[in-house]
Amino acid sequence: MPDAAPEVLTCEQWQGRARAHERTIDQWTAVHAARRSRGEKHPVEDFLFTYYPHRLAALRRWHPGWGVDLEPDPAVPFEVRGYVRVAGLIRVDPSELARRRDQLEQIVRLLEATSSRPAAFGCFGLHEWAMVYRQRGQDHRHPAPLRLGSEGTDAVVEGHRITCTHYDAFRFFTEPARPLNTLQPSLATRADNEQPGCLHAGMDTYKWAYKLHPIVGADLVAECFALARDIREVDMRASPYDLSALGYAPIRIETPEGKAGYVGLQRGFAERGAALRAAMIRLTRRALAA
Repeated sequence: MPDAAPEVLTCEQWQGRARAHERTIDQWTAVHAARRSRGEKHPVEDFLFTYYPHRLAALRRWHPGWGVDLEPDPAVPFEVRGYVRVAGLIRVDPSELARRRDQLEQIVRLLEATSSRPAAFGCFGLHEWAMVYRQRGQDHRHPAPLRLGSEGTDAVVEGHRITCTHYDAFRFFTEPARPLNTLQPSLATRADNEQPGCLHAGMDTYKWAYKLHPIVGADLVAECFALARDIREVDMRASPYDLSALGYAPIRIETPEGKAGYVGLQRGFAERGAALRAAMIRLTRRALAA
């Protein structure tokens, strides 16, 4: 069954959406932008702009994505990579999709593989603990002190079953921590291991959303960014670091109460991530089939 005809937005409609999108992103990122202008670093929030190399200007730039056409406005040029004018309307450029087809297919297959698995909720955020396991006389990944000290942190790692499924988290484990993990994730086995309960897989919806440009529109990218931002805070609150000076109350995953609180938040993130992956899969499959 063929797709329905594209939605067509008038100049007034798409410019209104663009302004609303810019306001939303500005509200979310104003503090970061101010810190950056002063050369100040933040151990929690900067992650979204360093680990994910998507420029703030690109996040702020609105575009509709696949299946939505725009009426051109001579007074307000629409200058976004991956779009072309066809039959008097602005839409996603099919030649851009043809050129990047292999990359787009690879991303959507990973999203489909992640979505196909049941969510696992038994990791308790111990990946961050494994990243400082048995470190002595070395700089940690973050400048904050460890809540339980080095020996206390090591004891938590040794007292738990480490079940990290995410390659980009596992690759930062210390050497002594690597054999303690039940899996040995690699870049080659990413699609075999990722599962929707993983906080890092949830944050990565943001990465896959902007990499699926121009199929995935700016509004969906913004939803993924919002999820990544919320997850990042919880990820660091559950970490071994004492971030109370920055206003982050710890989630004490070394206790039964902390574990329960962490899993509750993790389930909510998994539900949000599942909806976002489904939307990206649906859009990408339709675009590539057209």
